[in-house]
Amino acid sequence: MIDDVATDSSSEKSRPPSSRRARRVRMTGKERREQLLDIGRALFADKGFEGTSVEEIASRAGVSKPVVYEHFGGKEGLYAVVVDREMRQLLDMVTGALTAGHPRELLEQAAFALLDYIESYTDGFRILVRDSPVAQSTGTFASLISDIATQVEDILGLEFKARGFDPKLAPLYAQALVGMVALTGQWWLDVRKPKKAEVAAHLVNLCWHGLENLEAKPRLIGHRKS
Repeated sequence: MIDDVATDSSSEKSRPPSSRRARRVRMTGKERREQLLDIGRALFADKGFEGTSVEEIASRAGVSKPVVYEHFGGKEGLYAVVVDREMRQLLDMVTGALTAGHPRELLEQAAFALLDYIESYTDGFRILVRDSPVAQSTGTFASLISDIATQVEDILGLEFKARGFDPKLAPLYAQALVGMVALTGQWWLDVRKPKKAEVAAHLVNLCWHGLENLEAKPRLIGHRKS
């Protein structure tokens, strides 16, 4: 078992042995794992997967490289755990927010949930929207958005049926609505203007009034028909 102890390599060598022992902080395996996850999340968000090295992760944690390998098997394993946690966090926040009965308020809740996640878990969102060369068992950001769209699809299907529209088209509209919110969220991630509530209001404005005046059988007005 590798000695899971943090040290300050830049100054430790110049200190007497007794002082070095006093400055060492031993962590439990769980504490070290969480520390490495936090450091990895910050580095992956800032530099991406390719730009992050095991050496830098270990250095920031004050441990040797073998400690990282012991806990995660390498950079790929650490990245996979970080991505899995962030995807579950976002999905839980969005699905947990869908509590209202009125469709318009549900749209507001979904928009706010995504914007809340971006605001509170900025590093996580930056990681999710990056392209990664690492294959994930949990999928990609696109598959996560698809999971959220499935939740919206059920709601739209009921509304379509009640209005006499074809409920089989609910998946298409769900993907369009959720995709619009997700892409707007990526843009807002950097600009942070206007304020979150205003962004949510404009998103719902476009979604709701578009759905409110939805044609049962939309037609093309241009010359192209296929």
